[in-house]
Amino acid sequence: MRIAVGQFAASPDWKDNLVACQELTAEAVRGGADLLVLPEGVLARFTEDRHRIREVAQPLDGPFVTELLAATAGSATTVVVGIHEPSEDGRVFNTLVALRDGELIARYRKIHLYDAFGDLESANVRPADEPPVVIDVAGTKVGLMTCYDVRFPELARLLVDAGAEVLALPAAWVRGPAKERHWEVMVTARALENTCWVAASGECGPRNIGNSLVVDPLGTVRSRLAAAPGLAWADAAPDATAAARRTLPVLANRRFAVDPTVIPLGAPQ
Repeated sequence: MRIAVGQFAASPDWKDNLVACQELTAEAVRGGADLLVLPEGVLARFTEDRHRIREVAQPLDGPFVTELLAATAGSATTVVVGIHEPSEDGRVFNTLVALRDGELIARYRKIHLYDAFGDLESANVRPADEPPVVIDVAGTKVGLMTCYDVRFPELARLLVDAGAEVLALPAAWVRGPAKERHWEVMVTARALENTCWVAASGECGPRNIGNSLVVDPLGTVRSRLAAAPGLAWADAAPDATAAARRTLPVLANRRFAVDPTVIPLGAPQ
């Protein structure tokens, strides 16, 4: 599988962000990517007035996804990107869409919301209580996660238990003390403890760190970006995954299973 991870700085205008996604998609298609991972929540970015995302969120049949679907038509490249879609309670869902050849092939609504480091994503975003999502890309199973999800190793393990050999991780990782270190450690840990590939896309710009990267099943960074917009590339060979799992059989050696039951928010732990 040929993987591309892309990053750019999203603006408050969905039309500008659509153009950025279309350009990165075209570049990935030209480069022969099987999988393109773009950042989280790039329909619109409001650094200060974050409640405005409620006003501009679009359904999955809205113009943003519809136009991006058109950009994938005639191509075998699967594009995974994050948007915000309206929900019934007035907030929005932070949703990943997987698009290929003009079709919406999967949707994943973010489970773990970023109520941490002084942020309160749940003020405007509704958490999902849906099962993890795994899709097929060029004969390889790919699990979908979003940003803060990476801090919860049980979700990554559930995806791998469902057959994922690659984790696609769109993000908008907020700057802060040691946050770049957290990002790289967490992405690498999810790859290493599950002997899988992680294709992590981070939005760049004034609020977020960028630093998109692809990590292999033994924890080696195969490709990365810094703070500028662009694409990073890596080839995730199935035999490399199989070899890693023979060398480091942590999945075979483990003694505990992960309970897939979703814990209701606010329930005692």
